[in-house]
Amino acid sequence: MSDGTGRVVVVGDALIDELRDDTGVRELVGGAGLNVAVGLQLLGVATTMIAMVGDDEAGAHIRAYLADFGVELLASPSPFGSARAVSTRSGGGEPVYVFNGAAQGRRIHFGDEQRSALAEAPLVVVSSFPFDDAEQTATLLDAVAGRLAVDPNPRPGLLRDRAGFVRGFEHAAARASLVKVGEEDAELLYGRPLEEVRDAIAGLGAAVVVATKGAAGASVAVDGAVIDRGISQLPGRIVDTMGAGDAVLAVLARALIGGVEDWGVALQLAMDTAAATCRFEGGLLRVPAALEVKDHTGS
Repeated sequence: MSDGTGRVVVVGDALIDELRDDTGVRELVGGAGLNVAVGLQLLGVATTMIAMVGDDEAGAHIRAYLADFGVELLASPSPFGSARAVSTRSGGGEPVYVFNGAAQGRRIHFGDEQRSALAEAPLVVVSSFPFDDAEQTATLLDAVAGRLAVDPNPRPGLLRDRAGFVRGFEHAAARASLVKVGEEDAELLYGRPLEEVRDAIAGLGAAVVVATKGAAGASVAVDGAVIDRGISQLPGRIVDTMGAGDAVLAVLARALIGGVEDWGVALQLAMDTAAATCRFEGGLLRVPAALEVKDHTGS
């Protein structure tokens, strides 16, 4: 799926998700960027991830997890250890995050190896990147030679400079082949309705803009038209929504690599995959067929 010109590269966060709810505390390897990288690999796309990972026990878990799925890691050192997000779940499954110091001080090193990977990639996917760091943003964008897909994925606990983040994100979005933005992103960054933000990003020059609306589904703005799809009704209960947006991005990024003939079909597949992902704990991408296995195994 890499068109023979290089591996797809995902730039973003790799961390430990500490999940807390009324059943106890569990730890999973996660991060929006990592979820997309692993999701692409599961969808058959050879993928490299550029992320900050600490030289500690948590970092060893992150490295092993990526290796298990065949994702190549180009790791930046972290003087503060590995990033961690403590996620407290509500009854509806929506996570609320608190980030540790390593996550708040995240910084990616763009050395020769990273720059080479970015220059050779047929597609670079950026998710949960510190766009409010102007130097990091400029370095990243200068190194990208091919197509670009962007999910701003801002988090209140990580956002240091909202205006600066918007500037950096819009700089990336203006040259992107695909941008994904969600309701929470639109509210946090712009304080405006999602549809207005979607159209504004398209006006910046983004070729395709995907707007995810939670329980209301999603839409794609492309070639002056808007395509809507509702959430997919699949068997089983929703366990949590972690990774749903990452699954959408992974599916649409894969479609972009192969060439999209019908964005409605691509968006429907993304919604089906997101719905399946929501029926398992954690952010690992799941395809609808995984529900058949779950029904048989009960897990």
